[in-house]
Amino acid sequence: MSMLREPSRKYTAFPQVPLTERRWPSRTITAPPRWLSTDLRDGNQAIVDPMDAVKKNRFFDLLVEIGVKEIEVGFPSAGATEFDFIQSLVHSGRIPDDVTVQVLTQSREDLIRTSFASLDGARAAIVHLYNAVSPAWRDIVFRMSRDEVRDIAVAGAKIMRDEAGSRPATDWHFQYSPETFSTAELDFSIEVCEAVMEVLAPTPERPIILNLPATVEAATANIYADQIEYFCRNLPNRESAVISLHTHNDRGTGVAAAELGLMAGADRVEGCLFGNGERTGNCCLVTVALNLYTQGVDPGLDFSDIDRVIETVEYCNQIPVHQRHPYGGELVFTAFSGSHQDAIKKGFEAHERQNDERWRVPYLPIDPADLGRNYEAVIRVNSQSGKGGFAWVLEQDQGLKLPKKMQADFSRQVQRMADEMGRELNAADIWDVFRRTYHVQVRPKHFQLVDYEESRAADGTRVFAGTIEVEGRVQSVSGRGNGLISSVVATLKESFGLELEVCDYTEHALSTGSHARAAAYLECALPSGARVWGCGIDEDVATASVRAVLSAANGAVERAES
Repeated sequence: MSMLREPSRKYTAFPQVPLTERRWPSRTITAPPRWLSTDLRDGNQAIVDPMDAVKKNRFFDLLVEIGVKEIEVGFPSAGATEFDFIQSLVHSGRIPDDVTVQVLTQSREDLIRTSFASLDGARAAIVHLYNAVSPAWRDIVFRMSRDEVRDIAVAGAKIMRDEAGSRPATDWHFQYSPETFSTAELDFSIEVCEAVMEVLAPTPERPIILNLPATVEAATANIYADQIEYFCRNLPNRESAVISLHTHNDRGTGVAAAELGLMAGADRVEGCLFGNGERTGNCCLVTVALNLYTQGVDPGLDFSDIDRVIETVEYCNQIPVHQRHPYGGELVFTAFSGSHQDAIKKGFEAHERQNDERWRVPYLPIDPADLGRNYEAVIRVNSQSGKGGFAWVLEQDQGLKLPKKMQADFSRQVQRMADEMGRELNAADIWDVFRRTYHVQVRPKHFQLVDYEESRAADGTRVFAGTIEVEGRVQSVSGRGNGLISSVVATLKESFGLELEVCDYTEHALSTGSHARAAAYLECALPSGARVWGCGIDEDVATASVRAVLSAANGAVERAES
């Protein structure tokens, strides 16, 4: 029982790295790394039902399309399915000249030879060799000494060298991983890598790729960065090695570890689109790439139609991309909170007024349009939303730009509807409640404009003469005022005894061209001191203003009846 109450006694803090005068904290990432997708290998072995050849081919084509130049296409020694897919891909003619495929193999002679055979006929290829080197694997899994583990790597490197030499038609490149690097002694990882390099004899012109995986993420991301910098600073012949990172997400910091690892001196990032991978997943290439994008660095990968990328990945993996996944999630550019909505709405308004392309919209670190998303879903309305939210939806859906005070008036109606329905309100819901609240394009209503004429009297006043349907009965009415609006207000008082005092009036165009329409908004005071708002929409701005007065009048009658 005492152990259950204090489970932390079972664990030991991860040791610090003996690194002095570390340099990575003061660095920034100013250029994209080399990218390697492991979706077809690491990602594939992490899903319940591995991809068949159709899905693998579709995924491969997607990776090529978005610009990935190095693709780990499989584990050929795993079985005939993997081997046959790799062979068919090599001979399909679908591998562009600027794309290099890669396969993974354990450091065993039969598996290495099978891996080379799977790539027979390839223009260029990377063979990725690995063996685990950390104490837990040495002591528990293999029961081997350090020398024995190092000898496994060296033996595998010699077979790679010989296999490549016997197949000169292919441009061979080598990659070695001291697997479980993140939990191994740094000096031993360097020792093993140095021994492999001695066999393969890389040069600055033809470097070896040394992959330093966080096979199991066991410490904070800064510790991994220290490990990478220590390795880079102490590896002999560093200029003949490309340092690659393969982070996992056991602690939830796989992306951060990769970014700090690049700052620490690495050159290449391995991972999967949207972070699929064993346990909690691999480094998410989409997140790392678009993080660079938000810092003004072109990642060299194209996610300008991210929804289509998601569609393909979800189809191939049969794993949905989470709604809140960075950048790709359905809701990551969506605000329900009133304060967030207000800030975003103001940000878009400011963006339209500015004279440069700089992106400065609150709560949106990246322009959704850069990922092929539209702005319709940026602000959505539920019971948590404020007046800025539904105002944005009305503007995007109907073109209506409600005055601030009218937004406050209407917000009570929207809030009531959201509370009653207990769900998100879509654009149709909001438009429906707006039309009913302000008697816009709905029947029946108390005052309904049928027709009217406006003329100027001899004394300069304006005369309104019209036909209004009142509770289903057509009635001819008239009135006089200083302008069209005041003449309609006078008509309502003279013909129906309804007193309105206009307090505020605004109008704007809803569209341009031959089918242009206008919207007019009117705030009126009643004798009781209460305020009512009206809205009118018409092809003619004058008629829109008349409809706005009658809209306010309908609101006054409704208020009196309630």
